This record gives sequence, structure tokens and C-alpha cells, in this order.
Amino acid sequence: MTETLVRSLKAGLIGAGIQASLTPAMHMAEGAAQGLTYSYELIDLNLLGASEKDLPRLIADAERRGLAGLNITHPCKQAVIPFLDELAPDARRLGAVNTVVLKGGRRYGHNTDCWGFAEGFRRGLPDADLSSAVQLGAGGAGVATAYAALSLGLRRLAVFDREPERAQSLASMLSPLFLEADIVAGTDLAAEMQRAAGLIHATPTGMAKYPGLPLGAELLLPRHWVAEIVYFPLETALLKEARRRGCRSLDGGGMAVFQAVGAFRLFTGLEPDATRMLNHFRALTG
Repeated sequence: MTETLVRSLKAGLIGAGIQASLTPAMHMAEGAAQGLTYSYELIDLNLLGASEKDLPRLIADAERRGLAGLNITHPCKQAVIPFLDELAPDARRLGAVNTVVLKGGRRYGHNTDCWGFAEGFRRGLPDADLSSAVQLGAGGAGVATAYAALSLGLRRLAVFDREPERAQSLASMLSPLFLEADIVAGTDLAAEMQRAAGLIHATPTGMAKYPGLPLGAELLLPRHWVAEIVYFPLETALLKEARRRGCRSLDGGGMAVFQAVGAFRLFTGLEPDATRMLNHFRALTG
């Protein structure tokens, strides 16, 4: 009788204020379903009293302890890049990394956020008007959501960020890649919301640690669709207000699940069951 070998794998998530993250549960449940002994840890900068400047030490420690990979979230998706050996085409193109594979003494950066947001959007807002949209946030997640929306056919995108130069940098980076789209760094949020068919929210506002609305509630109109990336809590203040005002809305669950699908594939070399992972996420948040 041949003994069945059970693969063992460790991974983790680096970010700030991530104690409510469901990423560990999603990865470990899918690992168990595929016969893996899979442990997934949270490396929370806030609990460690650390910052982006500590990334070299944290990644080196993960390597020393045998982790197969790391997911990267706010505020490290761009800051992590200088400490990696290679970037996959998606990560290089976007200038943001949310998944790092640690293998053979080398660090490989990937971005599964872009596909994750696009897949969630296709499923959750299949008939959305893509004539124009406002995006709040031009950081690591915002790069991915903007690229994904434009790839889906968005024809005009106005990007806003609390650091205007980041919005301008993102618009300048994306414009040559989507020549048929009008991509601008926004200057008048109220005017752009009047013009837009939808809103993409790609900042941490609404997370448990950063409560509140990312824009004035009066700017949300019933004709707007609203796509959120925050998923803990799943119903953010923005989504609650948008739904109250009659907007079609998409919570951050789809992006959370589908980026995890991509990361699981990269960490394990196995094909995840996306439907199973989505169902597990909904059970966790239901």
C-alpha cells in the first residue's frame, strides 16, 4: 500500500491593520480541500510597530522560516518592489505587487489584484455603463483597479488622490496603454461625479481602522454604479450610503476572492477551485 504524501506549505500577508483579513481562511480552506497542510499567517505592521521601511527585514524573516510566498497589501504594494529579484509582466506594467513567491532564494513579484477586480466586476456589474467613471485612490490597489476597468472597456477615467501627483502619475502611465480612452487626473470631484456613470473606490477609507466616507454623500446619484475594494467590513459606509441612494453597487468581496485565487495558484502550483473559494468567502461573511 502506497502512503499518501501530504504537502506542507506556509504563506503570509504583510500589511497594516489586517487582523480582520479573510485571506488566511480562504487560502487554508482551499489548501485543505486540495490535500495540503497549509498555514497562513498575518504579519501586521501595526501590531509589530513596523512600517514599509521594515519590509527587507520582514521578507528576509519569511524566507528564513520557509514561507513559500507573501501577499502584500496596504501600504506596501509599491514599496515592496525594490526588494524583489524579478517582476512578472503584470507587476512590472502596473508598478504594484500584491503577491510575492519565495523560491530558490529568489523573490518573484506578481499582481493578481488586476485580474481579481476585473473578474469581480464582470460577475457583479455585468451591464455597467462604462462611458465614464471616477476613481478615488491612485496607490497600489488603484493602479490595478484602473487598469482592470480600462481593460473592460471604460472610455473615460478621472483619477483622484490625496496626493495629486500620484493621480497625475497614474494617468500618465495608463494613457499610452489605452489610446482610445480619456484618462485624466481629476481636479473637480463634484463636476466629475456629475459627468460619471460610476465610481471606483480604491482607498483604505471604510476599513475598520479608517472609518467614514471617501467623498461627500451628496455626490452619489441614483444612476451611479459604485465598485468598492474594501471588504472588511463587507458593507462599508460608502456602500451603505450608495445603496440608500439607489446606486447599483459591488462590494470588495469579488476582488478579495479572485486575487486570492491567483495567489493560491502561484504559491502552490495547483489550480484552485474559484467557485469553492467564492462560496467559502460568502459563508465567512454571510
